[in-house]
Amino acid sequence: MTLTMAHAPMPVPRRRGNPKQASVSARTSHALAALHGAQRDAVSGLHIGTVQIGRQLLRVGVRPGNPNARPLLLFNGIGANLELVSPFLAELPDREVVIFDVPGAGQSPAPTWPYRLFGMAWLTLRLLRRMGYEQVDVMGVSWGGGLAQQFAIQYPARVGKLILAATSMGGATMVPGHPRVLAKMVDPRRYTEPGYMRRIAPDLYGGALRTDPAALKQFTDHARAGDTQGYRYQLLAMMGWSSLPWLWRIRHPTLVMAGNDDPLVPLVNARIHAFLLRDARLHILEDGHLFLLTRARESAQVISEFLA
Repeated sequence: MTLTMAHAPMPVPRRRGNPKQASVSARTSHALAALHGAQRDAVSGLHIGTVQIGRQLLRVGVRPGNPNARPLLLFNGIGANLELVSPFLAELPDREVVIFDVPGAGQSPAPTWPYRLFGMAWLTLRLLRRMGYEQVDVMGVSWGGGLAQQFAIQYPARVGKLILAATSMGGATMVPGHPRVLAKMVDPRRYTEPGYMRRIAPDLYGGALRTDPAALKQFTDHARAGDTQGYRYQLLAMMGWSSLPWLWRIRHPTLVMAGNDDPLVPLVNARIHAFLLRDARLHILEDGHLFLLTRARESAQVISEFLA
């Protein structure tokens, strides 16, 4: 395990490439052709459209990038729409990225029935096949970190490197935050009511959202409410799930990232992850749960170096 600690914002030069000018390989062209009704987001460079996988319609974003590097598959947090990663992707201009709204989140319709993480990993595999991706680096944020772990253990040959950000081994085995904090997380109103979000953000997310109104505005500007039933299904998918019994089987090089002021997923969970994984390095940021949003440039630099 390698440990790095960020005590202050890194003096990283800005690297705002123009995603429209990125080389588009045959692989990327195939992925873009799979999107229906795609439109380009000016901030992130994502081409956002829909893909039908069986009975499930998925809202998917593809951002062209370096054709010689593995694409980055990104799993978002609970209830989170793909636009929430736009500030982060704007600081990571050279990497091809694929991301989708989990069923019931963002603009992907909720499924008919609840699901488990292994089912969502299988749906992801079918999406990758449809879009022509053979192997990807995988990044999971918060709830998406559980899905990233599930995908890595379920389909190891599909994964190059793994990034786990602000996540845990699962609700059954994580070191939890205070029950008062977890109770706020269960309520999806933070995506629908900016006033409610302003009230709970300091206690729920910590870090910059405790004191910086601009950080809070950044969240509310990019958040889009999904389906309430879909949010409940995401919660149910994590019930009883844990990666702890088989964490040692993940052999992929893994970057574990965490904020030192995360009320929702306390830092100790990242330390346990980094200790138990076979090939892990731990990077701690002086921020809270949403460091990918509030420290987008620093986070992107750390991830770029790890993927390189």
